[in-house]
Formats: sequence, structure tokens, C-alpha cells
Amino acid sequence: MAWTNELLDQLTGQLPCGYHMSGPPGAEPTALAALALAAGDRTVDAQRAIDWIASQQAADGSVGPMPGQATPGWPTSLAVLAAQFVYSRNSAAKHAFDLTRAINWICQTKGESLPRNDITAHDTTIVAWPWVADTHSWIEPTSQSILALKAIGRAADARAQEGARMIIDRLLPSGGCNYGNTFVMGQELRPHLQPTALAMLALSGQPDATGTISKSLDYLSRELSPSTASASLSYGLMALAAYGRAPRDWMGWLENAYRRTVKREPAPYRLALIALAALGDTGPLALAAKNTKSTSL
Repeated sequence: MAWTNELLDQLTGQLPCGYHMSGPPGAEPTALAALALAAGDRTVDAQRAIDWIASQQAADGSVGPMPGQATPGWPTSLAVLAAQFVYSRNSAAKHAFDLTRAINWICQTKGESLPRNDITAHDTTIVAWPWVADTHSWIEPTSQSILALKAIGRAADARAQEGARMIIDRLLPSGGCNYGNTFVMGQELRPHLQPTALAMLALSGQPDATGTISKSLDYLSRELSPSTASASLSYGLMALAAYGRAPRDWMGWLENAYRRTVKREPAPYRLALIALAALGDTGPLALAAKNTKSTSL
């Protein structure tokens, strides 16, 4: 489609990518751009993005958010997703990014386990992934880490499975999730689109014994609309695509989101997410979500 090619052209011109056009480059938007460019057969540009991420990789295998900011290392999971996908699309590519060290870092990074208490409704003993080392586990870094492990064929790893158990524990009884809490002072919290979408991608293939996965997908289907903000819309559509539940006019929604984004500011972070969502169930995140096979790297 003309607009998706136009979008990829804009991403190519902004490598390495930032969250905004005038902002510094960041590992997260550059990794998302690498995924979108590789999926769009822009292999040379995707490799360029991965090479930049590789230049930011620390000795322990982690990748920090920005140049000169080595910690926290939560973008490492996105870097693994991008590098694995780019290298799988181009077997002749030079592997500048060290996947083995990055995966080891992910597997060794753990959220803080806390004793159960009467104040916090969720199970604080489950170990998943934090935003910052030695702090509590949260939905989004856990979801991204699970997706990275799925992408390399390690969905059955104990860490991935415990992470999935944590996410299921944090889903709200009525469906969806916020950033990691469920109840405060006896009041059920409100769900948010982006963490719910990431949680659903991570949980693809998991049994739904409590019905909260189904309720969470219902929440996404109900709340997404043509006017939803670009990032939340993109993640939400990727999640629904992974479950075969994309709305009828989802591509039209994304084209409108692209037009709005370009008119306001063609921020590469949002452009990359729109490009990934436009791939539907063949996109890299949807494919990683559905990969429940156990293989070696």
C-alpha cells in the first residue's frame, strides 16, 4: 500500500530513531523501527538500526534506553526481538548484536519478591521482570521479556511461564489490566489499553482457566476505536490480530492514525508501531506471541 511504503520511507530517514523527531535516539523506538523495516523488506535499513543498537549494548548484554544511559536495561527484550527477527530475515548479515549475552541478561534479571500482605491484592511472591533492577515486577517489562523468549523459541522456559503466571494474576477480574496493580483500598482499578495489549500478546497460547484473558480481549475489542491514540491503537490491534479478532476496518483505522501522526509530528516511535500493526497477524510481535515452540537459538 502506498501509505505504508511512505511510512517506511520516513522511518528510514530517521534512523536511529527517537520518540520524537527532534529528540535523541532511543533503543525502544529504534528496535521497533528495525522490526517494521525488516518486515517491510528494508533489510539494509533494518540492519543499520540493529548495528546502532549493538553499539549501545553493555558488557553484561543489556541495552539501556538512551546513549549514555546504560541502565535500566528494560529495552534489552525489544533489542532481542528486533535482532532475532532481522537476523532471521538475512542469514548473511553480520551479527553485531550479541543475542546470547542479551538473553542471559534477561533470564538473570528478576523482579523483587515480597511477602504476601493484606494491603496488596495481587500475589507479590511471583517473580517476573521489573522496569528497574531490584524493584517489583510490572506488566509491560514482563510482557516484553516473555515475547523475547518466545521469539527465540523459549516459551516453555520456567521464567517465561512464571512471568505468564504473574500477568494472569494481575489481570483485573472484569478484564484488562493497568500497569501492575489490581485493587487499591478495596477498589478495582481501571484497565489501560497499552499494557493490556502487551499482556495479551505475551499470554497468547496460555490456558484461560479464569476467563480473564477472554474478558481482556473483549475489553480491547470494546475500547479500541478509530480515535484511539496511535500507540495504544497499534498495540491493541496487534494483540487482537494475534488472536484472530481484528476489527473489520482495522487497516482504515491505522491509515487514519498515520495521517494524524504525520500532520501533527511524524514521530518515529508512533510510525514504527503503526507500521507493525499494519502487518496484522503476520507482524513480528504477533508471530512472536504465537510462537509456543521450544527450539534452540
